[in-house]
Amino acid sequence: AEYTVTEAGFGADLGAEKFLNIKCRQANITPDVVVIVATIRALKLHGGVELKDLGQPNFDALDEGVENLKKHIENIHRFGLPAVVAVNSFATDTAEEMEFIRDKCAYLGVNIVKASHWLNGGAGAVDLARAVVEVAETTKNDFAFLYPDSLTLWEKVETICREIYGAADIQADKKVRDKFQMLQDAGFGHLPI
Repeated sequence: AEYTVTEAGFGADLGAEKFLNIKCRQANITPDVVVIVATIRALKLHGGVELKDLGQPNFDALDEGVENLKKHIENIHRFGLPAVVAVNSFATDTAEEMEFIRDKCAYLGVNIVKASHWLNGGAGAVDLARAVVEVAETTKNDFAFLYPDSLTLWEKVETICREIYGAADIQADKKVRDKFQMLQDAGFGHLPI
């Protein structure tokens, strides 16, 4: 196939991180581009809007919610990969809300594309497909794993927590640390987390 598309799971912090650090490493594959799917409704929900009010414009909440989207984009960029954001649109979304998201994320250098495939079938995803192909064919890809195989299991967890979740430090009780050491000593330290 000229292009292969796979769904890696929920979020750039969960599904994408595991896909990129584990699946790509084990299968020796390199993605050309990552599509992050968002909705204006979800961004407003992240910004504190009640479910019953998600259909109403609320730019303060959208501003707060966009911070979550920006973190997902930054996480993908940590792997050296370009991203396209697909905004899965709802009938209550406004052009002003789409433009607001584009403006807030412009400095991250990502295409933000409205997708309406749920309503319009394949025709509703044509612009998204074109954007993904363009990015795949024209954008430099500096894909790199978040950590080398040579780190210990504990160091790999520390790296993920620090780089993806923004943790300053991680802690675990002796029982957990002993389990990590047991796995390390048993020869599993080279495996991805």
